[in-house]
Amino acid sequence: MSIERLVVIGGDAAGMSAASQARRLKGPEELEIVAFERGHFTSYSACGIPYWVGGDVGARDDLVARTPEEHRARGIDLRLRTEVVEIDVAGRRVRAREVESGAESWTSYDKLVVATGARPIRPDMPGADAAGVHGVQTLDDGQALLDSLARARGERAVVVGAGYIGVEMAEALINRGYQVTVVNRGSEPMSTLDPDMGRLVHRAMEGLGITMVNDAEVTEVRTGEDGRVRSVRTADAEYPADVVVLGIGVSPETGLARAAGLPVGVHGGLLTDLAMRVRGPLADGRVWAGGDCVEVLDLVSGRERHIALGTHANKHGQVIGANVGGGYATFPGVVGTAVSKVCDLEIARTGLREKDARRAGLQFESVTIESTSRAGYYPGASPMTVKMIAERGTGRLLGVQIVGREGAAKRVDVAAVALTARMTVEEMTALDLGYAPPFSPVWDPVLVAARKAAAKVRGGTR
Repeated sequence: MSIERLVVIGGDAAGMSAASQARRLKGPEELEIVAFERGHFTSYSACGIPYWVGGDVGARDDLVARTPEEHRARGIDLRLRTEVVEIDVAGRRVRAREVESGAESWTSYDKLVVATGARPIRPDMPGADAAGVHGVQTLDDGQALLDSLARARGERAVVVGAGYIGVEMAEALINRGYQVTVVNRGSEPMSTLDPDMGRLVHRAMEGLGITMVNDAEVTEVRTGEDGRVRSVRTADAEYPADVVVLGIGVSPETGLARAAGLPVGVHGGLLTDLAMRVRGPLADGRVWAGGDCVEVLDLVSGRERHIALGTHANKHGQVIGANVGGGYATFPGVVGTAVSKVCDLEIARTGLREKDARRAGLQFESVTIESTSRAGYYPGASPMTVKMIAERGTGRLLGVQIVGREGAAKRVDVAAVALTARMTVEEMTALDLGYAPPFSPVWDPVLVAARKAAAKVRGGTR
């Protein structure tokens, strides 16, 4: 019996999860696995990088779940500092280049996994590539930022963008003693929330001493004679900076796949079926893709979207590995759940924002309630704001956003389950959630919001 070869492009969550799962199902005598990674690290938590930079996580290696040596010990031919620069789908082979030496070679495959991840968006403006300007997506990026902070020995930082990465990096830099300015082109930080909920995050950031500049866009990064960043400019002002962190967001790293003729969606991510196989005849059922380089089905809106999260990447890898290894698994889609924090302020969302619902052509009602994390009389009870969106007429839950202190963020998981089950807000009011004064009021904040939403839907039914 001939041995098949699986080639994996990308050594982080999706790629190495796929390789590891395939190896569990098939031994080296049945399946040879070759994995290429252009960086220095494998199987690490990119989501933990802001907490490492800020000092909450003590060491870089604490973020590594499985080292290259551990992967190799499991029978995976892992080639670090080697970048795949071409995919020849017709010839079933990839061309790889060693980063240090520049030496190139072709490797044939029977099955291919594309797990190239995403890249930080760099604005097209003067100075965007200057020394001291950092995107933060990989462990190598995090190390480069820390090295830059050590060299700069400055005290002023500018974060461009106020999404998850921007907000988390602003907190990290505050923890390191920097004066931080966040320049955000939106009306409020956290565009993944509706503006009224983002305003709560804005107030919390200012309470930490972070200067928020909203409705502004950086037009230029200015440098000194040494070539390092000295300031950033907007149309109306200039902000001094010893270091700049880009928190604008990420885009799928699909240039390699595009050049090979593989299909991408409107958001730039590779398109796959439920088994994570790349669609179209060119892939010939031999190419899979997962992680931050793919688009996934939004179960609420029914549309494809790009979401760069390690949770999804690891699930994609498990599905791919099962299918490559002769089993069967699918990834049905997502509801868009995400949590974050700014110091002790917890931020959570799942499902659709108001503008998402409008874009999907849905008529809806939205409600916002104020509650507490525990029974009001119990020590430590803290305020919590919950916003809930429901479809007009049917009452189907469409989305939930939560901002509050300890105990707020993970309450969004109840809403994520309700969204997946396509529950109505009326049905949610009867959920049998856990209650005791140290953990919740008699009516949990999510249920209070559901009751108010159900009443509004009934009143707004046409």
